[in-house]
This record gives sequence, structure tokens and C-alpha cells, in this order.
Amino acid sequence: MRSDVLIVARPGRTPHIEGRGAIAGRRTQSDTVHLVSSAATPLGGDAISIRIIVESRARLSVRTVAATVALPGAATVESHATWTLEVAGELDLDPEPTIVAATARHHAATHLTLAANGAVRVRERIQIGRTGERQGFWSGSLHADVDGRPLLRHRVELGHGSYADDDIAAPRACVSELRYPHVATDAAGTTLELAGGGGLSTWQGDRLHSRP
Repeated sequence: MRSDVLIVARPGRTPHIEGRGAIAGRRTQSDTVHLVSSAATPLGGDAISIRIIVESRARLSVRTVAATVALPGAATVESHATWTLEVAGELDLDPEPTIVAATARHHAATHLTLAANGAVRVRERIQIGRTGERQGFWSGSLHADVDGRPLLRHRVELGHGSYADDDIAAPRACVSELRYPHVATDAAGTTLELAGGGGLSTWQGDRLHSRP
């Protein structure tokens, strides 16, 4: 199944939302949208595409109502999700964790384009496996530019078959948080200040905490 969502935030107006497939957007406050799944997704073979546009002087917060559970499908174990973020105003993107269950292999990519005066907070939380499961795999990439200049190229793999895979002590959970133009002082893990402004905070471990 393919799911597509478009959210456009304009100053002085409620967000515009379009969608098809298994994911829909719901306005929950004047500047907040929650993503809701109407069917189980992503299953193996599914592709999710979410595009968010925040115009100059607009503010938008995007959340999800529940964790995302990636599951293997009947024909393939692989699924894909792509986030395209075009930000000239202020965006706070903080979905609930993605759980990669059973033998699922989920690939996520985030492409962020920021205007010179844009501001962003993007947090991603990943857990390999439900209780007792260790066979899932996740890869995530973050490609961020500011005013046409590269800000960050970041990629992480977790789980079975990843570069860091180890039966004894390999991490099975991670949190990544990008903030621009400010550097986080309250994010989980280690924060790296970026040469172009802002900072990337990363944490890895065996299990996500309730409030990492």
C-alpha cells in the first residue's frame, strides 16, 4: 500500500491537509496536526510519503497519536517511509516511536530544506523489536540544507544485519534530534554543535525510556 500526506502551514490560517492511503492528518489545535493510521502500516511492501511545508511566519507542530509498528508483509519484509520538509517558518516534528517488529526491515529518509530564517526541531525515536524480538532492521538518513547550503548528512542503522549488530551488546534503540538554529540543552544523549548552526543530539541503548 502507498500512503501520501501533504500538510501546508500558512501564517494566520489553519493547516491545509491532504492525504490518501492508510495515513490521515487531523487538526488538533490551530497550529498542530496529528497523524492517524486508518489501517496497519507500514507492512512489508508499503511506502509512506509525508510532505510538510511551513511558510514564512507560520508555525506548525506535527505529532502522531500512537507508535508506528513496522511489520513484515506476506511477500516482502521491507517497507519505506520518506519525510520531505520545506521550512521557512517554524516546525516542531516529534512523532511517537517507530517499533520494528519481528523480521521487518524498515527504511526511513528525511529530506529537510530550511530557509535562512527557518527554525526546526525534528526528533526520531526507534526501537528494534517488541519484547523478546531482536531480528528487525532499521535504517534512517537525514539530509538537511539551510538556504541552499549543506547543514547535515546523517545516517544510522540498527538491528539484525546492521554494521553494529552484535548478539551481546549491540544497541537496539536510538533517539536522534536535530535543532536549528539553536543547540539543544535538554535532549537525550550527546549533542554535537553543527558548523552551519544548530545541533544534532543522539542517544543509543537497548530499550527506549518512557521519556528519553
